[in-house]
Amino acid sequence: MNRLLEELANEYNAEIRGWYGYYGRFYPLEMRKIWEHINWYLVQWVRRKYKKLAKSSIRARGYLKRIASQNRDLFIHWRLGVLPEAEMVEAV
Repeated sequence: MNRLLEELANEYNAEIRGWYGYYGRFYPLEMRKIWEHINWYLVQWVRRKYKKLAKSSIRARGYLKRIASQNRDLFIHWRLGVLPEAEMVEAV
């Protein structure tokens, strides 16, 4: 698995877990939008980090989806079942 992605997860998981603990109980549908937006940012990070994935968001999403399916415990929202999908809506 990608060590840089592990470092990113370690850096942000506490904050993401806090959002889930505070907002997740009362606003689960809104949290879903936030989880998907975090996945979108992760795809953008992968595209900037890896030159061969830079031109294709579909390939970058596929790469991230493979990592997410192999290690669902990496990010808290992946553990909750919100994995990156090929048909993700691009955030503005």
